Amino acid sequence: MRKTFRVLSIAVSALALTGVLGIAPTAIADDKSALEKGKKLAFGIKKGNCLACHMMSDGDQPGNIGPPLIAMKARFPDKAVLKAQISDARAKNPNTIMPPFGTHGILTEKEIDLITDFVHSL
Repeated sequence: MRKTFRVLSIAVSALALTGVLGIAPTAIADDKSALEKGKKLAFGIKKGNCLACHMMSDGDQPGNIGPPLIAMKARFPDKAVLKAQISDARAKNPNTIMPPFGTHGILTEKEIDLITDFVHSL
């Protein structure tokens, strides 16, 4: 009986917390799904291909041309700055070899958002 009450209490607390934070349980699942989509784009050789130049966790045979993508929340506290960097790195460094993914239409705005969310989570 006590175990059932404890489990029920935890479940109610979790629901209350998500309500206070304004996070629906499905939003958490959607976030995971979006991160997986962003990872797939970032790791895929047909679109993002971030691993060609960057080391990232879970990446096989990463490149070393670009900086390692670690501690991204600390390096880019403002996610919009990271998105701008992914979209067109030439704005900050005109001599970069990073492709202007957004400007040249390599990635759609939605794909850039997904990759930005994934990279920011690293």
